[in-house]
Amino acid sequence: MTHSFNRLTTIAALDIGSSKVCCLIAKISRDKKINVVGYGYNASKGIKNGIVTDINQATLSVCNAVETAEQMANERINRIIVNISGDRIKSSIKGATIAINRNRPVNDMDIKKVIEKGINKINVEDNELIHCLPTNYRLDLGEEIKDPRNIYGENLSVNILLGMVPDIQFKNLSTVMENAHLEIAEKAFSAYASGLACLVEDEKEIGASIVDIGGGTTNIATFKHGYPIAFSSIGVGGNNVTNDIAWGLTTSFTHAERLKTLHGCAFMTSQDKEDLINVYPVGEEDDSLIKQVPKAELISIITPRIEEIFELVNKKLAEHGLKDISSHRVVLTGGGSQLSGIRDIATMILDKQVRIGRPKNVINLPDNLYNPCFSTAIGLLLFALNYSERKPNKIISKPVAGNSGLSRIMTWFKQSF
Repeated sequence: MTHSFNRLTTIAALDIGSSKVCCLIAKISRDKKINVVGYGYNASKGIKNGIVTDINQATLSVCNAVETAEQMANERINRIIVNISGDRIKSSIKGATIAINRNRPVNDMDIKKVIEKGINKINVEDNELIHCLPTNYRLDLGEEIKDPRNIYGENLSVNILLGMVPDIQFKNLSTVMENAHLEIAEKAFSAYASGLACLVEDEKEIGASIVDIGGGTTNIATFKHGYPIAFSSIGVGGNNVTNDIAWGLTTSFTHAERLKTLHGCAFMTSQDKEDLINVYPVGEEDDSLIKQVPKAELISIITPRIEEIFELVNKKLAEHGLKDISSHRVVLTGGGSQLSGIRDIATMILDKQVRIGRPKNVINLPDNLYNPCFSTAIGLLLFALNYSERKPNKIISKPVAGNSGLSRIMTWFKQSF
């Protein structure tokens, strides 16, 4: 079953992260061009490490972001494409083979038949199926073929990439959507969406991993031959860096975040030992109690955590046989990728070509959305526009009717209190 998103004139995307919640509303032109007409974002509450931890707080965060986007777009929405993140993302490959008529070339019906056989073998016990993507084909168990149509053979095989999360995690997210009177039209992993927004076609073809460094988690999607071949995640992100700073300098989380943004760097220089920065001790309001510490002290706290993130990323790449492939590129995106010097540390630890990825595959993007923080949200729009996944009917979630009447926030408050 597929959703005909590409027939819609308006689509909406919701990126629910540990640091922010962002909603985008876009109009689709006849030639399939995306024009963002409304957006809203605010600090995320009730979400930790990509997981819902407080239904009420998370619902309020979603409602605020959605209504801001609706007001800008002058459009009411009730169906939305939502991201899935967290440190329990996993993927696996399922294969299927069918016999075909050797006297004629492969056609669309053969491809449909082998995919149907593959997805009907799927067992996702205790998990929610997020993605079900054909990744490569083979004829008579030979070399990988991107498109087997019009080629002769006796057997057609396909590998199908399955992306899953624990069903409890998805149920909590679904509850938030229901409380906000939003129907989940479809869902996509954060890193997959970010890859659609940031990677160029040559990177997808030759081989690249998008590493989306969010607040609570770092999500990874690996592409090759034009399609994703693996999904994974690690439970460390930008908030861990901020927490380290808060503990190490005995300051508040808010001030630690500010120090990271203004003075943070992934590696130290000789000048950093000379430069001083102001630190507000936690709980103190008197400016006379501000202490000054060398910038080097801040960086000495940041660097080990950044190194840890990329060591863990390296382990994930190794699990997929990509650690020692020099041609495999890495693209960093997400809010955490904006830390000064992070690209240099990634290049050193991963031993690969690394660049910072910004959403580039949507034209006329508002300037403040051309930022790694919004890669997932932009990618969700692209995911919706080009949606072509096939999934077993029994795994697809039943839609929940949306409420397009009263203000979402007022309706939710009435029901909750």
